[in-house]
Order: sequence, then C-alpha cells, then structure tokens
Amino acid sequence: MSEGFVPLLSQVPGFVAYYWVDAGAGVMVSTSVFRDQAGAEESIRRAADFVRDNLAALLPNPPQVTAGQVVAAG
Repeated sequence: MSEGFVPLLSQVPGFVAYYWVDAGAGVMVSTSVFRDQAGAEESIRRAADFVRDNLAALLPNPPQVTAGQVVAAG
C-alpha cells in the first residue's frame, strides 16, 4: 500500500495526511486528510481506480467510503 497508493494519493492537490489502521478481525480503516473538498473527491476517484486495478481480488467486501469535515483535532 505504501509503495503504490500513498505516493499516488500524496500527489493530489491539497493532500495533508494519510493514515492506515489495522482494526483487527480483518477490518482495515484508512483516513485521508485534504485542505479542500475538491482534493478529497479526487482522492476518492483515485482510490477507487487503485482498488479496482490492484486489490479487488483480495478484498472480501467492497470498500465503504465516508466523507466529511474535521470538527475537532488534537
């Protein structure tokens, strides 16, 4: 993931950060942070293409995409 997807995502205008979390029991969670909605939407398009082209055969369930604004940070 860090060799193909992260460099692809970091090239999207407005990119701030990317996190990949292993939540256990086969559940993975990723969070991408962008300065604006346009960057976030472009990252969703690129992620969908990447998953379709590279990971779809390995995933038992399709990814779920949720987007929103950060309301608190530490």
